[in-house]
Amino acid sequence: MTDIPTAHRRARDVLDEVDTVVVGKREATEIVLAAVLAGGHVLMEDFPGLGKTLAARTFAAALGLDFTRAQFTPDLLPSDLTGAYVYDQGRGAFEFRQGPVFTGLLLADEINRTPPKTQAALLEAMQERQVTVEGQTFPLPRPFHVLATANPVEYEGTYPLPEAQLDRFLVRVAFGYPDADEEWQVLARRVERRQEDQQARQVVDAAELLGLQEALEDVTVSPEVGRYCVALARATREHEHTLMGSSPRGSLALLLVGRAYAVIRGRDYVTPDDVKAVAPAVLEHRVVVRPELWMSEIGPRSVVADVLRTTATPRVPVRTA
Repeated sequence: MTDIPTAHRRARDVLDEVDTVVVGKREATEIVLAAVLAGGHVLMEDFPGLGKTLAARTFAAALGLDFTRAQFTPDLLPSDLTGAYVYDQGRGAFEFRQGPVFTGLLLADEINRTPPKTQAALLEAMQERQVTVEGQTFPLPRPFHVLATANPVEYEGTYPLPEAQLDRFLVRVAFGYPDADEEWQVLARRVERRQEDQQARQVVDAAELLGLQEALEDVTVSPEVGRYCVALARATREHEHTLMGSSPRGSLALLLVGRAYAVIRGRDYVTPDDVKAVAPAVLEHRVVVRPELWMSEIGPRSVVADVLRTTATPRVPVRTA
C-alpha cells in the first residue's frame, strides 16, 4: 500500500507534468487532482477556450488512464453513452457493445447541451460505478472518473444540470482567464513546439492511482475538523439568502477532498485551512439562492464566502508531518 510521503511525491509529480501543458492554472489543477484522488468526479464550468478539454486530456495522460470523449449534443441518446445490445448476424444472437462510459476517464464535453434524459444516464455510472442496460448490470473499470465541461454563458439550446446531478460532482472548478504573462507563455510554447498537438507523459498508471486513493484512508481527520466540515455545510442551509443549501454529501465531500488536498500539501492530517481551500469548489454548486435574488449580485459564491467568514474556525494543535 502506498504511504503518505510517497503519495505526496507522486501527486506533485502529476501536477508538475500537467503544468507543462496547462499554463498558469496550478490552483485549479490541484483541486481537480484532489477530487480524483478522493475518488470523485469534476465539473469544469467556464468560458470557451480556457483549457477545460485540454486539462481533462492531460490528466488522463499523466494518470495513465484510458480516455474517451463524449460530445454532448441535443440528439445524444442514453445508449450512445452506456452502450446497447446489437444483433450479431454471424452468431445469431444479441451482444452488448460498450459505450464510451467504459473507460478510466470520461470527458463529458458540454454536458449542458444534451437533454436531461441523457444527462441522467450518467447518474448510475457516477454514483454506482456501473450501468444497467435492459435489466443487465455491467460494472465499470476501476478507477473511473468523469470530468465534465459546461459553458456558463450560453443558454439557448442548453439544459441546466438538475441539482440532483450537480450533487454527484465532488467539485466544480473554473480556470478563469490567464494573466498577460501566462497568455504569452501559451503563445510562446506553441511557437517553440512547432505543432498544435501537445502531449503529457504518463506519471502513474491506473493501479498506482488506486494505491494513491487508498493512501488517503491513512490521513488523520480530527473531530474538530470533521465538525467544522459539518458546520460549513449546515451554515449554507441556514443562510438567509439560500433556497437550498448543501446536503450531507457536501460535508462528506469537504472531508474527502480536504484529505486529498492535505496529501498534495505534504501532510498526513487535515487542517481547517485545507477545508477552507477546497470549500468554494465543493460547496458553491450545492447552493441555490432564493429566486428573488437571481437578478442581484448575490449568488452561491457570495453565500459560501460569507459562510467561510462567519463560521468559527476550530483551533487544532499543529502537528509535524
